[in-house]
Amino acid sequence: MARNLVTIGFDADDTLWHNERFFKDTQARFADLLADHTDRAGLDARLEAAERRNIGHYGFGVKGFTLSMIETAIEVTDGQVPASVIAELLAAGREMLAHPVELLPHAREAVEAVAGTHHLVLITKGDLLHQERKLAQSGLGELFDAVEIVSDKDRRTYSRIFDRSPGGPAAAMMVGNSMKSDVIPAIEAGGWGVFVPHDLAWSLEHAEPPEHPRYHTLPDLGALPALVEALE
Repeated sequence: MARNLVTIGFDADDTLWHNERFFKDTQARFADLLADHTDRAGLDARLEAAERRNIGHYGFGVKGFTLSMIETAIEVTDGQVPASVIAELLAAGREMLAHPVELLPHAREAVEAVAGTHHLVLITKGDLLHQERKLAQSGLGELFDAVEIVSDKDRRTYSRIFDRSPGGPAAAMMVGNSMKSDVIPAIEAGGWGVFVPHDLAWSLEHAEPPEHPRYHTLPDLGALPALVEALE
């Protein structure tokens, strides 16, 4: 008899380990460096606009964020930003890339609980080298049957991954903290979408939750094994 659920996909950043808080800390440092030129709210808005413009050029992750900070610094200072500020922004980006991986509560237990019974896929977007390093440092790498580091997460991405996974899309689930990138497109591809909210969320990842029978939300990853068992 065919199983209801065969493949489980996990997001990485802010689902399995901390990520957004390092961006927030660096953004606060950025605001301090530019405090003489603009207010915090205005700077945040201009940085977000730069990030939106640049995603198509630089992709997701620390490197694109660093370049967007530099671009914004040039804009708000009318091209007069000191070289020392640029140097500090570059240093901040390097520090983010080198930051140790810190797993979120229940992450290891949740992945281990389903690793022996399901086909597990890590599906994450961002810089290839940085994501590979974080996975290696997390100690979770050996629990996954496949790793997909993608430029974006949309319906086509999940269709491609689920189509070649055991059980196909109808027997696949995606677990993550982004409604826009982890939940909605996975459901559009024919799978389940499981939302695990995080205290910090990047504004570009916000979306309204879908009204769909394959949508589920959990308080944290500790509740995932029970959901998986219920769907089986």
